Amino acid sequence: MKRQLMGAGLVLALAIGAVIPGVSIAQGTFAENVGCGLGSVIMKEQDTAVFQALAVTTNQTLGNQTFGISSGTLECKQPARFVYNDKVKRFVADNMDTLAQDIAAGGGETLDTLSELLDIPSEQKPVFYASLQANFGMIYASGKVESADVLDGIATVKN
Repeated sequence: MKRQLMGAGLVLALAIGAVIPGVSIAQGTFAENVGCGLGSVIMKEQDTAVFQALAVTTNQTLGNQTFGISSGTLECKQPARFVYNDKVKRFVADNMDTLAQDIAAGGGETLDTLSELLDIPSEQKPVFYASLQANFGMIYASGKVESADVLDGIATVKN
């Protein structure tokens, strides 16, 4: 009996939301209230409290916001700092010393490979190399710097 009442309540709420689209208990835009994700994409045309609640539930239940944020899809924006793939992380970790030498020199084979892995266009490589060289002290802040710190420093310089 409880299930039937809950189901009837949900159907009624959906019907009210569809019939009276202006009814909304939340202030702000759909995107501000719901965030990004598959639920936002599917229900964005239905800007009512009921559909906003369903969009949030869909986003959280399916766990798709993480994918959307990292890929820049599902109406999510990618973070300003770029996301490193495993190849970049592994390359930097395996080549810390040589990479440091190339960054300090403003060029070299290791830096060329890194720029290829980061999809730096050929015409932008000289500027990228010069920026890394100018910020060497920030990227390699100490003799005990770790690859994650180097990647963060490169991201700061790149952006």
